[in-house]
Amino acid sequence: MTSGTSLVSSGTSLRGITRQQWTTLFAAQAGYMLDAMDVLLFVFAVNSIRNQFGFSAAQAGLASSFTLAFSAAGGIGFGILSDRIGRAKCLIWSIIIYSVASAGTAMSWNLASLLFWRAAIGIGLGAEWSAGAVLVAETWPAEHRAKAVGIMQSGWALGYMLAAGMAAWILPRWGWRVLFLSGLFPALFAVLIRKHVQEPAIWKAQQRAPRAGLGDLFRGPLLRRTLCGSALATSVLFAYWGLFTWIPGFLSASISGGGAGLSVVSTSGFVIPMQLGAFAGYVAFGWLADRFGRRPAFVAYVIGAAVITPVYGATRDPQLLFLLGPVIGFLGTGFFSLFGSMLAELYPTALRGTGQGFVYNIGRGLSSMAPWTVGFFADRYGMGTALGLNSAFFLLGAALIFTLPETRQAELG
Repeated sequence: MTSGTSLVSSGTSLRGITRQQWTTLFAAQAGYMLDAMDVLLFVFAVNSIRNQFGFSAAQAGLASSFTLAFSAAGGIGFGILSDRIGRAKCLIWSIIIYSVASAGTAMSWNLASLLFWRAAIGIGLGAEWSAGAVLVAETWPAEHRAKAVGIMQSGWALGYMLAAGMAAWILPRWGWRVLFLSGLFPALFAVLIRKHVQEPAIWKAQQRAPRAGLGDLFRGPLLRRTLCGSALATSVLFAYWGLFTWIPGFLSASISGGGAGLSVVSTSGFVIPMQLGAFAGYVAFGWLADRFGRRPAFVAYVIGAAVITPVYGATRDPQLLFLLGPVIGFLGTGFFSLFGSMLAELYPTALRGTGQGFVYNIGRGLSSMAPWTVGFFADRYGMGTALGLNSAFFLLGAALIFTLPETRQAELG
């Protein structure tokens, strides 16, 4: 779309958005989609892997926990690096890392090797969000920033659906190793980004300014923002990973084990409408946050998620689970569109990648025990009961958002 043209959607005009801004947005969205696909192939293959190696639910959950723990390292490290060498360059390297790590997962022969490759894919996961979210936030104007980040974030739902479709097609025919090997293909997308995505002008303009570092996040007014933002990210990421890592396992687990007793193919069919709800949730959050503010939109989402989570975990009727899926997808994931816009608005350009990378990904790291925790309780009380524990962390997030300022339409500096 060329400069000066506009897109009208639901009465809201996106005027003056250039072709390069759209290209940057859709490149970041596609990168996040492919990232999600590679990360989430594991949640569909987890029962196949457990059956082959004899892992307990807690051991399988530990593999997901490793992914999240190392995503903190990837996100923080690449956040700092993106302030040094550029957002687009870091986006390219993140895609290469998670693609190679997915293929490496296919070669796992025991728990230790599986943990190694899931740790590597975690580094790519953290790196991709840190680079992509900053890239979009700095490229789009203030009045549409949350909308753009919401579209970028919706790539996660698209990747979830892509992983579900691949699992339904590949797992029954060729097994989990071929499934993970197919995760190598996103590396080809890095070539397209290198050719068509430019570094943000605001980042280029500050390259001659004095360098800032990680320690600057803990000085002056940024200290409170960093600590409170990290606590907020930790609470809702714990709830998300504790819930959505295990939903496919809950749907496919036996009824006697506290699950819904569906087949792998049926599970994929249930997950896709859930992620359609998530897609709508991400995009709608952006419009709501730009219209009413970051905090009101966030509170509405997470309180709704806290209510629907135990209801979903207690349901065994397949038809009702199918109907509830899009609702829990909408409410339980859409609020993540907050972080890409709000964190960008809380930090100056010289520290934006560092700040966003640290706050969001330290939350991922600290929430890394969520899959193991749910697995631990699932072994003892059943999967459905274990899923309901995540409501408390959604509610905590509703309280913590008020420790941060409202940043709607803030200009980046």
